[in-house]
Amino acid sequence: MLLLNTRPIERAQALTQILEHDQIDVIELPLLELKAMPYSAELAALYQQLLHAQVIVVVSPTAVDVGMRYLQASQIELSALNQVQWIAVGQATARSLQRYGITATVPDIENSEGMLQLPVLQHLHLQHVAFWRGRGGRQFMMDALQQRGVNILNFVLYQRQCPAQTMTQFQQLSPRLLTMTQPIFVCISSEASWLNWVKLCQNTPEILSKCQYLTLGQRLTQLLLQQQIPAVQQLESLDPESIRNFLLKQKGTA
Repeated sequence: MLLLNTRPIERAQALTQILEHDQIDVIELPLLELKAMPYSAELAALYQQLLHAQVIVVVSPTAVDVGMRYLQASQIELSALNQVQWIAVGQATARSLQRYGITATVPDIENSEGMLQLPVLQHLHLQHVAFWRGRGGRQFMMDALQQRGVNILNFVLYQRQCPAQTMTQFQQLSPRLLTMTQPIFVCISSEASWLNWVKLCQNTPEILSKCQYLTLGQRLTQLLLQQQIPAVQQLESLDPESIRNFLLKQKGTA
């Protein structure tokens, strides 16, 4: 059994360590890297509107780090946002916010669908929601709120791209993946990471079809199934312990 740990490099280590402890073969192959966008006049104007926000949705630890840095650049005190309810997409993001003294609401299922089910976003009088996000991320969630008449403050704080090193690493790894007879699991945590994986496999479609995919949430699972990917297992959380338990169960039945 092999797991390709595709989480961004700063978030991959906890999963790798817990799996290696159980003698599960792991290769870190990050499909996304996150790079801060420059602080701009557009962002500065958005930060001034942040004072009217009722909810701030924060989608990653990187969004916390860049968002807080640019909040300071905008000369806005965190105390000026006392009226805001914070939503973190997952526990790692919530821990990052906690370092600033912020207690955030976290959905049971750590994705857009899970966040949309939170009571705070079901409020009839919800008018202004800010998103601290990366380019291309959370469009489904923002569209769903806009259809309900909610005004979206769209903070694009970083861009997501496939690391150049991953492309080189994949080329070196491909012969091994092509000849492996043991199961190969690939963690897919977002549509962006899936699209990068498909691009990596464009010259070796055999790898794309032979792998088994661990997908976060129902929407991502359906996306892969619609593309005729045969082996898809839905995750409800990216918690390393839950992924470990799933893989140990698979290992036991192999």
